[in-house]
Amino acid sequence: MRRITASLLLASWAIPAHAESFFVSTQDEYAVAAQKLQPGDVVVLANGTWRDFEIVFSGTGAPDKPITLKSETPGKVIIAGRSNLKLGGRHLRVTGLVFQDGYSPTSEVISFRRTKTDLASDSQVTDVVIDHFNQPDRFQSDNWVGLYGQRNRFDRNYLAGKSNQGVTLAVHLDTAESRGNTHSIDHNYFGPRPVLGSNGGETIRIGTSAYSMHDSSTVIENNVFDRCDGEVEIVSVKSGANVVRGNLFLESSGAVVLRHGDGNLVERNVFLGKGKDHTGGVRVINRNQIVRANYMEGLRGTGFGSALAVMNGVPNSPVNRYVEVDNASITDNSFIDSSRITLAAGADSERSAPPRNSRFSGNFLQLTSDGESIAVEADVSGIAFSGNVLAAAATPISGIAAKPAKLTRAANGLLYPDRLDVGAPRDLAVPSLDDTGPRWYAKPPRTAVFGDDDPVAVGKGGSSLVAAIAGATGGSCLALAPGTYTIDRTIEISSTICLMSSGKGRATIMFARAPLFEIARGGNLRLAGITIRSDDAPDAVGNAVIRTAAQSIPANFTLELDDVDIAGLTVNRAFDVISIGKSAMADRVVISRSRFADISGKIVAAHSEIDDFGRYNVEYLDISASRFDTIRGGIADVYRGGTDESTFGPHVRFVDNVVTDSGAAEIPVLALTGVQKIAITGNRIDRGGPIAMTRTTGEPDVSIRNNRIDGVVE
Repeated sequence: MRRITASLLLASWAIPAHAESFFVSTQDEYAVAAQKLQPGDVVVLANGTWRDFEIVFSGTGAPDKPITLKSETPGKVIIAGRSNLKLGGRHLRVTGLVFQDGYSPTSEVISFRRTKTDLASDSQVTDVVIDHFNQPDRFQSDNWVGLYGQRNRFDRNYLAGKSNQGVTLAVHLDTAESRGNTHSIDHNYFGPRPVLGSNGGETIRIGTSAYSMHDSSTVIENNVFDRCDGEVEIVSVKSGANVVRGNLFLESSGAVVLRHGDGNLVERNVFLGKGKDHTGGVRVINRNQIVRANYMEGLRGTGFGSALAVMNGVPNSPVNRYVEVDNASITDNSFIDSSRITLAAGADSERSAPPRNSRFSGNFLQLTSDGESIAVEADVSGIAFSGNVLAAAATPISGIAAKPAKLTRAANGLLYPDRLDVGAPRDLAVPSLDDTGPRWYAKPPRTAVFGDDDPVAVGKGGSSLVAAIAGATGGSCLALAPGTYTIDRTIEISSTICLMSSGKGRATIMFARAPLFEIARGGNLRLAGITIRSDDAPDAVGNAVIRTAAQSIPANFTLELDDVDIAGLTVNRAFDVISIGKSAMADRVVISRSRFADISGKIVAAHSEIDDFGRYNVEYLDISASRFDTIRGGIADVYRGGTDESTFGPHVRFVDNVVTDSGAAEIPVLALTGVQKIAITGNRIDRGGPIAMTRTTGEPDVSIRNNRIDGVVE
C-alpha cells in the first residue's frame, strides 16, 4: 500500500497544478516551447502562413490532460511549402491546421510516429485540412496520413485533391506495437481524388499483404467518401478484425475491398453511385467476412467493381494473391438500380477455388436490365442462398425469389420495397457532408470543368489574346473576334480557359512557335469555333498544337475541341495536334464536330507511359462527328501496358467520324493498347490504316459495329 501511495504522490508532483499556454509566432519559438511540454499544456500557432515547417509534436500527456497543438483561429494557420507533422508520445491532440500549397519532404504529411520507435498512442488529430498537398511528380509516392501505435483517433478532418501516387490514409501494422490498434477514423470528409491511372490510388488502406495475417481492429465509421476515384479500391482492407460502418460512398468509382485478412465487418454503409461509371460496393475475399445491412443505389460497376463481387480464390494462395472465400456472411443488403452482382468473380486457371461455407440471405436486388445483372462466373454451390428477393420476372439462382416490387423513397432518402421485409434496414442514417470534416472549411463544388459564364471579349491581335489568357481567372471564357491572331510564343495554360469565336465569324490563330498551348498544373482548355494554322512553325522534333509541360503535372486536366479546324501541320513528319507526355493524366479529351487535314503526326498521342507499370495518359478519349483527311501518323495512339488490375481505364469512344487517306499499312488509324472499354461505331474509313487493338490485362469491353471501311459495312 505504501508503494502505491508513493507512486501516486510522485505522479501528482510530475503534473503541474496549472497547465501552461504557449503562443508562438515563429518556428524558433515553437521549437523552444516544444521542449518543455507537460500534461495539459497548449501550444497555439499564430495565424498566418508557416512555410517549410516540419512540425515535431512529442510528449506525454494524461487522459484528462492531453498536450494540445492548435491554431490561433481554426483554418487561419496555413502550413505550406515543404512541411509535415510528426507526433510521438501519448495523449496528444492537434486541431485547426490547414496543409495547403506544398508537399511533404518525407513519406507522410501527418505521421502518428516521430521515429520508428517513438509512436503516438491515445492521440487525436481533429479539424485538420489537407488540400491538394501533392508531390511535384504524380508518381512520387507519399501517404497523406500514417496511423501507427494504439488507440488513436482521426476525426472531423478534410482530405481532398490527392493526385500523386500513394494512399490518402494508411494504417500501418509493420510493428507489433501497431497491431490490434483499435484506431478510430470517423466523421472525416474524404473529398475528390482524381483518377491516378496507376496502382496506388487508394483513399484508405488498412495494412499490407505482408502483415495481413494480423488483426488491425481499426474502425472506419461515419465518414463521407465523395468522388474518390483514385483506383478500383476506395477502402483497401489488408488485415483482420476491422469494421467499416455507417459511411457514405458518394459518386466514388471503386469499392470497399476486403483484399486480405479475415473476420472483417462491413455494415450499415450507404453507396450512392448516381449512375457514374465504375461506382461499386463491396468485394469479398478471404475468410469469415461479414457484409450486412448495407444500401447500394445507382452503381454502375461490373466485374471486380460490381455492387457486390464475391471472388474466386487461388488454391493454397500466398498472402499477396487471393485467399479463397470461406464462411462469408452476406445478409440484409439492398442492391437497387445497380448494374451487376458478380459471384465467383475472376475465375480463371489460377483463381480456381470457388467460395465455400458461405451465406447469401435476406438481400433485396433491383438491378438494371442492361446485360447480365447477376453474373455467375464459376461454381457457387458453396454459397447458400435463402430469403432473397430479386425485383424481376425471373432469376438465375435458386434461393433468390423473383417478385415484382414497388419501391418507395423513405424519409432518409433511400428506396425500400413496399410490403417486403427484406434488404437494408429502414433506420439507416445517411451521413451528411455537413456532419463531416471541419465546419469552417467549405466542401468542393459540384460544377462542370468548363462553366457557363458570359464570355469576355478579347481585343484584336495576338498580344491581346496572350494578355487575356495571362490575366484570366479560373473558368474564364474568352470570345475572339473574327480575324487572325498571330502568336509568336507558347501560351501556358495553368487555369481553366475556354477560347471561342464570338459568333459573328471565325477567329483564326496563327502560331509560329510550337507548341501553341502548353498545359501546366491546374490547366484545362476548351476550344470552340476556332481555326488554327501553323504556317510559320519551326521544323522541330516534338511539335504539337497542345502539349503537356515537360515536367510532371501533378493535377489531372481536361481538353475539349468543338467545331475546330486544324490543317497544314506538315513542317516535319511528327507534328501532333495533342501530345500528352509522361507523368501527365487527362481525365477527359473530347473532340467533336471538328475537321483535321494534312497532318504529319497524330491527332491524339497518349502513349508516353511505356514502362508497363499499368500507367496511362488519358482516362476518357471521346472523338465524334469529326472529319480526318490525310492524317499520316494516325488519329489516336493510346497505350496502357502491364498487367496491373487496379484501374478501370482507359476508355476510348470513336463514333460517327469520317476518315480518308490516313495512317498506312504499318500505321494504324487507331492504335489501342490495354484499353479497357472501346466503342467504335458508325464511322466511314476510306484508304486508311488498320485499327489495332492489343489486350494487356482484364476483360476489355469492345464494341465495333456499323462501320463502313473501304465501302464495306463491318
